[in-house]
Amino acid sequence: GEDSRRPSAWELAEGYADHWPDLDAYLSFLYPRLRLMHRLLSPRGTLYLHLDWHANAYARLLLDEIFGAERLLNEIVWVYHGPSPIRSAFNRKHDTILAYTKSKDYYFDADAVREPYNPNTVKTFRSSPKAGFGKVPDLGRGKVPEDWWYFPVVARLHSERTGYPTQKPEALLERIVKASSPEGGLVGDFFCGSGTTAAVAARLGRRFVAADASPRAVFTLQARLAEFSGEAALIQETEAAPKGDSSPAGDWPRPHWEADSLLGGAVTLERAAIPPSLFYWEVDPNWDGRVFRSAAQAVRPWRKGEIGTRLRLSGVGGKVCVRFRKITGETRRVVLET
Repeated sequence: GEDSRRPSAWELAEGYADHWPDLDAYLSFLYPRLRLMHRLLSPRGTLYLHLDWHANAYARLLLDEIFGAERLLNEIVWVYHGPSPIRSAFNRKHDTILAYTKSKDYYFDADAVREPYNPNTVKTFRSSPKAGFGKVPDLGRGKVPEDWWYFPVVARLHSERTGYPTQKPEALLERIVKASSPEGGLVGDFFCGSGTTAAVAARLGRRFVAADASPRAVFTLQARLAEFSGEAALIQETEAAPKGDSSPAGDWPRPHWEADSLLGGAVTLERAAIPPSLFYWEVDPNWDGRVFRSAAQAVRPWRKGEIGTRLRLSGVGGKVCVRFRKITGETRRVVLET
């Protein structure tokens, strides 16, 4: 999709795997999930499915069956630039976004996504009000975008890059979220990847549900939310299946508790003991042995810098739980007595 490299260049990225033996296997995987999304969708909701040229035509048939062909709202073409290695055909520089509504009474806020008219269009109408169209547009109000959108790929947007393959630009998701959900509405992304949808939804005042089967995706999302107004402090997880750690001891930092008041203190790490693969660590200051409530987080910067080695806590109970996550998906949990 938005990653300009061929899939083989990023399929094997550390902690990331998204490849299928053939198209049939992919479509068989996709179909039941699309049916479930249809069930979960609000009667006024819209499903946006982003695909590249490999699967677009086949997925459209699946959506026609699930939603009904009459519920196709738009076939959006997302255009972008990037390296052009192909010499035997036209270079592929677009992906497709299929938009299907749950019902004919769908939510769509055109005013929220209007954009300025092209300067040449403004000049034409100002010189000749109707300009052969029989109707004068409100030039100051702007226009509703067409169904082809140009947004640069994230590889060209250094301020947004998380290092996660196939990350989408925030501007793309901002247009979708603004158009198809009201403030306070609920947005879902069930292949959330780097978490762009959730990050944009939070910034725009929407609630969100984000899910992904990849541990790296979940960690990237948590890290992103931690950098966005401390939203990761709201994360609560039940300690289900794995009752301990997913990897043996050894290549992990050892946390230390430093009390500086009756109910406060800090968890610290030794810089020299932090492995390069440590991506994220977080602390629950009141560990009850069942639900992990993340109250403080440290994230390794993707571009430059080092991960933080000290997390200050207040309102500490009897036990502090420290959880480490590596980019590979491995986790380790350490409980400290205070």
